Amino acid sequence: MYNSHLPTDGHSMAHNAAFGSGTQVFGKSPEHQGNQRIRHLLKCFGLRTSLIRLKVIDALLTAADNGRSLGVRGVHSHLLELGIPLSFLSVREVLKRLCSEGVITLNADKSYSLHEQAAKVLAANNA
Repeated sequence: MYNSHLPTDGHSMAHNAAFGSGTQVFGKSPEHQGNQRIRHLLKCFGLRTSLIRLKVIDALLTAADNGRSLGVRGVHSHLLELGIPLSFLSVREVLKRLCSEGVITLNADKSYSLHEQAAKVLAANNA
């Protein structure tokens, strides 16, 4: 006789604590939340989200949080350390595009930083 409460393979159902209703299972990781704010930033500037743009902006934000500035080589090296195999030229082109769109600025020392307007967008998104 068919019992709708039993699995169809005849084995009893095992309960797994990992599939509970706790918030940790479905909660956003800090990296995902960071990506969300960068996605919002790119959308505000009319740019599509891409993995390389997310990682480049994240690298610049991380450097700024640590009181450092990065140039093209610094961003490229940071991404390689994270295991993201992007070419130097790809990183340079993304930085140039973000610069031309006003998301980041090229400083006098050839380092890049978040543009003042972009920083305001991120600050408003965190509030």
